[in-house]
Amino acid sequence: MQFDIRRFDIYRKIPKDLTQPTTTGAAISIICVSFISILIFIELYYFITPEVVSELFVDIPESGQADRISVHIDISVLNIACQYVGIDIQDDLGRHEVGFIDNTLKLPENNGMGCRINASFKINRVPGNFHISTHSSNVQPTNGDMKHVIHELAFGDSIKGFRQIPNRKAFHPLRRFNNTNRPSHISHDYLMKIVPTIYEDLHHVRRYPYQFTFVYREYNPYQSHGAGMIPTIWFRYDIMPITVKYTEHRQKLYTFITSICAVVGGSFTVASIIDSLIFSTRELFKKFEIGKMT
Repeated sequence: MQFDIRRFDIYRKIPKDLTQPTTTGAAISIICVSFISILIFIELYYFITPEVVSELFVDIPESGQADRISVHIDISVLNIACQYVGIDIQDDLGRHEVGFIDNTLKLPENNGMGCRINASFKINRVPGNFHISTHSSNVQPTNGDMKHVIHELAFGDSIKGFRQIPNRKAFHPLRRFNNTNRPSHISHDYLMKIVPTIYEDLHHVRRYPYQFTFVYREYNPYQSHGAGMIPTIWFRYDIMPITVKYTEHRQKLYTFITSICAVVGGSFTVASIIDSLIFSTRELFKKFEIGKMT
């Protein structure tokens, strides 16, 4: 007897003349195919888009010394001219720079009455501060109004291009911070907690941005240092010992295929059950109407 491989066919075909198409079945089929298409598109989007996984750990440098942290600040002081204001840097290792000028650009604003300072520099990974003041000027202005607008303040590497990074605002919480509605005779104090962060993309390329939080306070310098003290804009920082790491992961191909099979198979099965229930119910009502069911 000749071997017939068709005996292993579990998907037996029914001739079309033995099947009956219905309007309800057509409607359910269209809805089912549309539903499957939408779900497949969603699954494809999540397959292409990397997932970001976060973890916390204590980062201990192998050499016992950590790299310095880059800082970028862009700030406008509205009522003190550029010839008077500058950036000063201090930390707990004894660093004390007055009138930092490297990578610093100062542009007049407010008809020359104010100054926009755009600067980039590095700080040690120890508590310290940098501040906008008139300490580097030999001649002090008569006006000590330090009202200001912070256009940008960021630590570490830029997060541009990292569309999936969570909580983006934590990397720029002082962006476009307007502090022009405060009294003109006060000093401004920003107390910041900086959190080291590692972002690793799908190609295992790492970036090192820094998140931070801040608390703002103000005080009157004239009460502490006398009438000759010009107000200052302080940025005091402390480095947190915990590091946050974000790692991009892409869904495995077999997981994606499994999801597609589940979507297609499950949708067709549910649609078939609904169609069968509707068809059986209609046939039951037809028999009831013609009196075959008593």
